[in-house]
Amino acid sequence: QVHLAESGGGSAQAGGSLRLSCAASQDTASTYCMAWFRQAPGKEREGVAYITSGGSTSYLNSVKGRFTISRSDAKRSLYLQMNSLKPEDTGMYYCAAGRGDYCNFSTHRYSAWGQGTQVTVSS
Repeated sequence: QVHLAESGGGSAQAGGSLRLSCAASQDTASTYCMAWFRQAPGKEREGVAYITSGGSTSYLNSVKGRFTISRSDAKRSLYLQMNSLKPEDTGMYYCAAGRGDYCNFSTHRYSAWGQGTQVTVSS
């Protein structure tokens, strides 16, 4: 079972940027979908972005053009570059990993989760 640990959360002003990182305990290069989810208080967890083992990406509509997901398999790491942040981006951000090539935004697709890192965007 792969273990995940996020870092890089914090506070930012609207329009600012943050970069989240996720370190994996084992190689996920060829066998795992990797994704970022977020959860705001009182709301369900939602998928923000995912990246396949082949490097294909997909984004939540509301973050397209502002967020970029990437992975460094050599470093066993996943990243989320967040630009032009908005107050509605506030929430706990989670890194997730799931075996196989088919990725989606269902939480059930992912078997490994990090503890989360808080992102707070003020207006």
